[in-house]
Amino acid sequence: MKYKIALFLLLIFVLQSCQNENEKRLAENAKEAKKNEKIFNNINKAWIFIDEPINEVSEQNVKGWTEWRDFLKEIGDKPRKTIGAFQKKSTAISKKAIALNNNIPSQFNQPQIKARIAILITKVKMMDLFIHLNQIPDDKVAFLIGEINKELVSLERQMDKIVEKAKIPKEEGEADFLKMLDTTRAIPSSAPPIDQNLPRVE
Repeated sequence: MKYKIALFLLLIFVLQSCQNENEKRLAENAKEAKKNEKIFNNINKAWIFIDEPINEVSEQNVKGWTEWRDFLKEIGDKPRKTIGAFQKKSTAISKKAIALNNNIPSQFNQPQIKARIAILITKVKMMDLFIHLNQIPDDKVAFLIGEINKELVSLERQMDKIVEKAKIPKEEGEADFLKMLDTTRAIPSSAPPIDQNLPRVE
């Protein structure tokens, strides 16, 4: 009889602890879901990219530079519903950003443009890294979206500057002067370096 009572009490204790464990787990899941919903809402609100060309030059590039067109199209398509959708989109944007290094139009294949593309790629990669962390820092993702937009504007303005500069007619002899200047920079100095330890004759 005592054995049956002890077994019964043990069974009640086990059932009670399982119920407490389930309640605890449900509370944790609800808390996690609320946190994820907040992260999703913050990222969803911040996810606004400048996907339209800001000047005529950038608009022309959309027609002729496939990688630029694909990149702007990719950032223009906003994901919906889940964090997973944002993560996939972020990876796709990162791939399109890296592709900007390919087939740069000869007019823009210059250090100023390449430097701005490199900065843009870095910021896109950082966003992609943060959005794939287990604990997503939504504030950093939102900040990087703003930074990516700044880099896009900077890149498009630089393109515009290059086009405007190319329109300025060169003065007579300027091309020869620039060529000569480049040639003199290319010729190394033939004088040997001065040894600072040698005694000077005064």
